[in-house]
Amino acid sequence: MDFQLNPDQRALQDAARRFAQNELPELARELERTNEPVPKAWLRRYAEQGFLGVNLPVELGGLGLSNLDAMIVLEEFAKISVAVAFPVFESVSGPIHGIAELGEPALAKPLCNAVCQGESVVAVSMSEPNAGTALTDLTTRGRIEGDEIVLNGQKRWCSGGGHADGYFVYCRLSEDRGAKGIGAVYVEGDRDGLSFGPPEELMGFRGVPSADIFLDDVRVPRDHLIVPAGGFRQLMEVFDLERCGNATMSVGLGAAALDQALAYVQERQQFGKPIADFQAVQLRLAEMAMQVEAARLLVWRALAGSGGGHQLPSLADTSLAKCFANEMVRDVCGQTVQIMGGYGYHKEYEAERRFRDSWGWGIAGGTIDIQKVNIASSLIGRRFNQRS
Repeated sequence: MDFQLNPDQRALQDAARRFAQNELPELARELERTNEPVPKAWLRRYAEQGFLGVNLPVELGGLGLSNLDAMIVLEEFAKISVAVAFPVFESVSGPIHGIAELGEPALAKPLCNAVCQGESVVAVSMSEPNAGTALTDLTTRGRIEGDEIVLNGQKRWCSGGGHADGYFVYCRLSEDRGAKGIGAVYVEGDRDGLSFGPPEELMGFRGVPSADIFLDDVRVPRDHLIVPAGGFRQLMEVFDLERCGNATMSVGLGAAALDQALAYVQERQQFGKPIADFQAVQLRLAEMAMQVEAARLLVWRALAGSGGGHQLPSLADTSLAKCFANEMVRDVCGQTVQIMGGYGYHKEYEAERRFRDSWGWGIAGGTIDIQKVNIASSLIGRRFNQRS
């Protein structure tokens, strides 16, 4: 087992790091201020550098690199901010991969190409007011009428809601109860009958706008069916890659917080010497470094365990990686705020923003607690019925 990146991966990491650190800090501050998504002009710049769809096949407009390569790029963007990294996250681990894996080529090819060129953003629409962790309780329905699918319902917590160009909508496509009735449909953002609630005011994730989605007799062509009823398991298998993206965003935030803490403790002086000279500070830094490194290795192991290429990682490995990374980033970002004292608590500095953003990843994409249920299920060898 090789724990070192190969020369091509190091070159990719260096390119992503240079672009992110040199080009994106001011954009990150602007998105934090306005709560607007990354503008299309910037998405095209991402695309020109090859940072969108890193792991999508070449024939679909991507670079054809591995899932691990994609997460290497994503981490460097996440070190700057969640907002500037989010388009990369969506393109390397988001719903476009569900379309690429499961959709018809006539739908998948133009959509994937548009995402890779920075011309389109596709968001996933899973949760509902009464269906979050219990996703099989969703009630949004799609019925097939001739050559069309007609959708009705309400979706919630959609990152990109109201701003994305299209939506990967989980919905009930038959009368079967539970997972057996669930599939997915692609819906363009300008379809008649599609409307949005006001932008959500969240604790963090500024620059990643979200809003409720309302579907009132929204009609799309039948070839927009991505997964028919009964395909819920396929949807969740693809979603395991998004969990790795979630964990990588956590790693990027944690790594950046650690770097900021390291710089601060060597500059800040108290009692006539840098605070790095105090053993209590040294112990905190060591613990933070262990957590960041362990989280990164769990993500990389999840991807390497799937063959390291384009295969989808397992539920057990992704749950371990996501759960650990989600808990790590909250602790490391919180420790950075504490180490920096008043400066860490001040909005002028980045530690406060990272702390707020850190909390969201253990909620998005499946809560920390549900990841622990998944881990226990893999250990015991069976799924647990949460309803009885």
